[in-house]
Amino acid sequence: MQRRLILATLPLLAAPALAQTGFPSRPIRVVSPFSPGGTSDGVVRLISPTLERLLGQPVVLENRAGAGGTVGTGAAMNDRPDGHTLVLANAGPLAIAATLFPTLPYDPRRLSYVMLVGGAPMVVGVRPGGPIRNMADYLAAARERPEAMTYGSAGVGSVGHLSGLLWARQVGVELLHIPFRGGGEAEQAILGGSLRSLWNTLGAHAGSVRGGTLQALAVTGAQRMASFPDVPSIGEAGFPEAVAINWFALAAPPGTPAPAIERLREAFTTALNEPGMRDRILGLGVMGMGDLGPAETHAFVSREIERWAPVVRASGATPG
Repeated sequence: MQRRLILATLPLLAAPALAQTGFPSRPIRVVSPFSPGGTSDGVVRLISPTLERLLGQPVVLENRAGAGGTVGTGAAMNDRPDGHTLVLANAGPLAIAATLFPTLPYDPRRLSYVMLVGGAPMVVGVRPGGPIRNMADYLAAARERPEAMTYGSAGVGSVGHLSGLLWARQVGVELLHIPFRGGGEAEQAILGGSLRSLWNTLGAHAGSVRGGTLQALAVTGAQRMASFPDVPSIGEAGFPEAVAINWFALAAPPGTPAPAIERLREAFTTALNEPGMRDRILGLGVMGMGDLGPAETHAFVSREIERWAPVVRASGATPG
């Protein structure tokens, strides 16, 4: 009850608090390290009007894809540490990449984290109207012709990439991974007939699933998503060990001043908790994961790096 009261009063308290720091002095650039159409894009677009009102500056979304999100994350996190450049990235570049890549242009353990935005399961998607209608069909097809069962993801080292590998190893089949710069490109390849399936964050394909242009076989959460009640969970489909949740964190370059971090956190928290906003974000396939601030988010990411490390090593995945 106390937490709900605090969140309810944030919109009233944030504006005066934000005005005291003198920050920001120019537009805020939020880098999404994947191609357009992903979950990060959707979240930023939903809350940008409120952010611009609270911060008094334009909020500019920039897509910079490549190498499983590490290119855009590296570019953003090596910018000036003044709070005007942020990255809204997921577990791929912020946790998995620490083990997957021999070197990175940034250190996920040293970033100035603002907050944990939320989490999302993967969706296993195929072209509608085909012979694969559920995960049992998918498994049968993979066993029959493993060399032909391709799956796309948002890049090497993405959660979708490793989720597909984990499932394949669990059931004893081989899938051929095809990395893309983002889920949107993978979906277009499915619709064009050059790709059999995709494993990618649900939110990046929410509109296509609802519109029937992509058939969702399962989501990789432990339970069905309330916003997609007709899509079974991977556990329901008989593969509980394949449960995998992606998460999204907002970060700034190392050494960003604490007052700027706090002001950004206040603005983003207020925007995310506007009436009806959580429901709209849930519609993108993103659910809340608790009110984690800078220190808590930093600790969470560090734990996730350690949790994913043995998974990455066991998968045999390599960049490139």
